[in-house]
Amino acid sequence: MLVSALNHGGMFTAPHRDAAYIGRKMLDEGATAMEAMVAAAAMIAVVYPHMNGIGGDGFWLIHRPGEDLIGISACGQAAALATPQWYGERGHGGTLPTRGGAAALTVPGTIGGWDLALGTVSRPARLSVAGLLQPAADKARAGIAVTGNQSVCTAEKLAELKGVPGFSDTFLIDGTVPAPGARLKQVALAETLETLGRDGLRSFYTGRLAQENASFLEDNGSPLRPADFAAYSAEYVTPLTVETGGDRLFNMVAPTQGVSSLMILALFDRLSVTAGESAEHIHAIVEATKQAFIRRNRELGDPRTMASPAQDWLKEAELDTLAAQIDMQRALPWPHVPKDGDTIWMGAADRYGNVVSFIQSVYWEFGSGLTCPKTGVFFQNRGAGFSLQPGPNQLQPGKRPFHTLNPAMAYLADGRIMAYGTMGGEGQPQTQAAIFTRYARFGTPLQQAITAPRWLLGRTWGASSTNLKLESRFDPQLVSSLRDAGHDIEEIAGFSDLCGHAGAVVLHPDGLCEGASDPRSDGIAM
Repeated sequence: MLVSALNHGGMFTAPHRDAAYIGRKMLDEGATAMEAMVAAAAMIAVVYPHMNGIGGDGFWLIHRPGEDLIGISACGQAAALATPQWYGERGHGGTLPTRGGAAALTVPGTIGGWDLALGTVSRPARLSVAGLLQPAADKARAGIAVTGNQSVCTAEKLAELKGVPGFSDTFLIDGTVPAPGARLKQVALAETLETLGRDGLRSFYTGRLAQENASFLEDNGSPLRPADFAAYSAEYVTPLTVETGGDRLFNMVAPTQGVSSLMILALFDRLSVTAGESAEHIHAIVEATKQAFIRRNRELGDPRTMASPAQDWLKEAELDTLAAQIDMQRALPWPHVPKDGDTIWMGAADRYGNVVSFIQSVYWEFGSGLTCPKTGVFFQNRGAGFSLQPGPNQLQPGKRPFHTLNPAMAYLADGRIMAYGTMGGEGQPQTQAAIFTRYARFGTPLQQAITAPRWLLGRTWGASSTNLKLESRFDPQLVSSLRDAGHDIEEIAGFSDLCGHAGAVVLHPDGLCEGASDPRSDGIAM
């Protein structure tokens, strides 16, 4: 859809209608995109809990007219007690646990990111934190209508989550998986959101909430302590960037895989593909993905331990070398070790010319599953992304883990500003590449670029195979051509969650706002 930001508050897109609605409502009332995004981030934590929550991490890209693009890394650090030795003493000598208290080993960072995002608002009539969070608190107290997506996800993951403290009491109804449309109340979470509104967002790390959450975590086998919460702060960062095709593309710094997303698009442009929606189009992105992921898996981690800065991976010579390794006639043999992850992406553009690309996650569905009954907060299992073995992503105190999360933004050569992104762990860079190339390279209308059939190389959302998955709506002749090139193809549903829940917002130079949402999600662009 396309609207004038001068006559309306702007544009908001989210993978759940309630989040999109409250974001749009805030924009209509004069809020900036940053303020509206905080309100929507709180709301989507309530209404889409299998995908994200305030016990997770978040990342922002923020465009403000006349200012340099700014990034916010709200990535939580590992607990001071979190060492391979600590886990080894507790019987975890090989790999880190993925569920329960021991999996909750990094501080939840997203609330700190909300705080920094509000700090970028220069509008004199800033909205209060209480005013931004109250709609989400009201929804949590009154009860959400459980989506079909949440119901199916809860049923699929119940065996590994039902024994985790606090999970069943919070996310089941009378001990059973809630059916689609069932009312699920989260009263403790409502009170937490109201406390944050009253005491300020920093109280999540230094106030009563921090003490209650840290005590619960310690009682249930987590290495996190009050001092870890108090030591946390989100960071303003300079986003990674690459110029390609006359456009300047941006993404998030390490330890996210943002560099992979930029590498894929920069490599794609070096392959001189001329026909969108062709076998050549998909082959080029898939092969560029392989080259980007090989280096990502080998070197990406906390920037303090990486052999070279991620921005250096985007140098012309580095990209030229990788592009030369791509065979446009034949697929590189695969698989590799995939990265899991579930999350939400949201985008906004406002009447003042601000544009936001935002992503928030608890890593796996429902994160660690560990849910504090006093606060309603369930904690991410992002720390499961660490390794107990030597390397750039080895666990150590204060370290930040590898992140699949990466919000994207682009300054197009004609003056358009595009914010785009998706959930989907391993699939995030791939879906970003599909949407961007369709819209910015081949002129596909924005909604069509998101609705069109997509693909996934590798494993995500609990799938075991690492082949190239194609939604069943692709032309059979295109599929045949990809098979002939050596791709191991698996056909999946026509609109599959495996391919992510994407969205995009575009601010045009004349003030028009364009937005699109994914029919694979429960969302809308407003």
